[in-house]
Amino acid sequence: MKLKLSEPKVVTFWIAVALAVAGILAYQGVLTGLASYAFWLVAAGFILLALANLMKDL
Repeated sequence: MKLKLSEPKVVTFWIAVALAVAGILAYQGVLTGLASYAFWLVAAGFILLALANLMKDL
């Protein structure tokens, strides 16, 4: 099985980075309102980045 990967768009990349950073800051206690969602924010950022690599034009 040959897997074709594509480069994510810049906007998609930065949204994924922002989600991951928000999750890390929430875990550290900087963003206290998002502390209960810290894991899901980081997971959403990495899932978005993985999907952007697998799908064309995302």
